[in-house]
Amino acid sequence: MKIPFSPPFVDQAVIDSVMDTLHSKWITTGPKVKELEQEMLKLTGSKAAICVNSWTSGAIMMLKWFGVKEGDEVIVPAYSYCATALCVLHAGAKPVMVDVLDDFTIDPIKVRQAITERTKAILAVDIAGWPCNYTLLNTIVKDSSVTMMFYPETENQLKLGRILLISDAAHSIGATYQGVPAAQKSDITIFSFHAVKNITTAEGGCICLNLPDAFDIEKEYTFLKMYSLNGQTKDAFTKTMGTCWKYDIIFNGLKINMPDICAAIGLAQIRQYKDLLLPVRKKIAHKYCNTFRLFSWFVPPPLLDSERESSYHLFPLRVRDITEEGRDQIINYLISKGITANVHFIPMPMLTYFKSIGYQIEDYPNSYKQYACEISLPIYPQLTNVEIDYVIINVINAVKEQLYRSKKVLKNAS
Repeated sequence: MKIPFSPPFVDQAVIDSVMDTLHSKWITTGPKVKELEQEMLKLTGSKAAICVNSWTSGAIMMLKWFGVKEGDEVIVPAYSYCATALCVLHAGAKPVMVDVLDDFTIDPIKVRQAITERTKAILAVDIAGWPCNYTLLNTIVKDSSVTMMFYPETENQLKLGRILLISDAAHSIGATYQGVPAAQKSDITIFSFHAVKNITTAEGGCICLNLPDAFDIEKEYTFLKMYSLNGQTKDAFTKTMGTCWKYDIIFNGLKINMPDICAAIGLAQIRQYKDLLLPVRKKIAHKYCNTFRLFSWFVPPPLLDSERESSYHLFPLRVRDITEEGRDQIINYLISKGITANVHFIPMPMLTYFKSIGYQIEDYPNSYKQYACEISLPIYPQLTNVEIDYVIINVINAVKEQLYRSKKVLKNAS
């Protein structure tokens, strides 16, 4: 049996949506992108949604929009995909990495300790679909002792009057926090529509705004749409609608707009998300949990508590008392059985580039601890019950074999 890690969900509705776009003869930014933005507003309850060509480019744009520049600092978790810090570097600022909690999310206490007069933003990452503790993070950025340290240097920084809280929600579309979409708990939430995400546009992302009342949201939406299209006052679709063809470039923008051909894929998926795609992911996650919790080696992933519910993007299996090498042997066993597993993530300080600019994994012990025992199992709507059972039995056998080996090595060493 061959079980891939995370193939995109492509059903007839997706195919029909893409074909409709192709037959329309309009494949770049146009009506399908606008429809997807409207669907994102329905799903997240946000004030505005701007679709772009990737999470990374959206994050770079929003940091620049806020005026983040050389000499500034942005706090990020060490346990994340590289884009979380690379976007800060592309904006010219310094990523200040802090450690994470046992639930994979950024540690609010470490965040508070890392804040300086140069801190302009916090990028909190919802790992595996599990929302960060936004109650504490909002309390921190709004605390008077913290706001007194904030020195606004741009119009947007002056309007906000404090550190900007951005949610890296690449994994958490559909997650909830205190009974509402988790996206509403940050100033800005940025989603990914990469091929392996719960909703995909092949490549793409979406910026959701929930800025305070000091901001004119409609004005910000219009500005950001221009920003994503080279600072151009009129997009190509608008120019074909019988209006004047003339346009202007009014500032130095980016070229990161999403095309309609990509939005068409996401549209077909998002319209099935709450009633079909997300419930199936949840069902698989709970089946994994209900079986693995019979074993003492199983460390349950955070899925649901009194305030939060995951989007079930990943199933981050953790094996108690396993070494990094032992974890890798378990993955190799699964691969030998045709099961593709993954690891989320290699902490950024372990990567060559970040090591070369001074980050050391020894400074983030809990990030390493979570990484060393984590295995991301397949979880997606196309998995059959037979395939899920096959994954489960092979995980159990793989862990059993590895723990036996470990005990044998320890016995021989003694």
